[in-house]
Amino acid sequence: MEISDFNIGQLVRSTKGRDKGRIFVIVRVLDDEYVLIADGDLRKIDKPKKKKIKHLAKINVISEEIKEALYNDKKINNAFIRKELERLGVNSRD
Repeated sequence: MEISDFNIGQLVRSTKGRDKGRIFVIVRVLDDEYVLIADGDLRKIDKPKKKKIKHLAKINVISEEIKEALYNDKKINNAFIRKELERLGVNSRD
């Protein structure tokens, strides 16, 4: 996988680890191997999970609201992430 395949605001499903099967949103791309993910529930925005890209499956949905907020350095909270995931029709525990 290339770093360009994963962007801020991208929805992903964890394929490995204790959080296997859960849906997260990418809140930061660290390098070509790692990203930071959060779902506002298990993984809060103030303590996102550092996850290897190879342990994530990309979902072809990008949250423009989360992407815009993070690019513009706006403060977002866990409730905002949960509501956005719900609005996109995704339950983080799917």
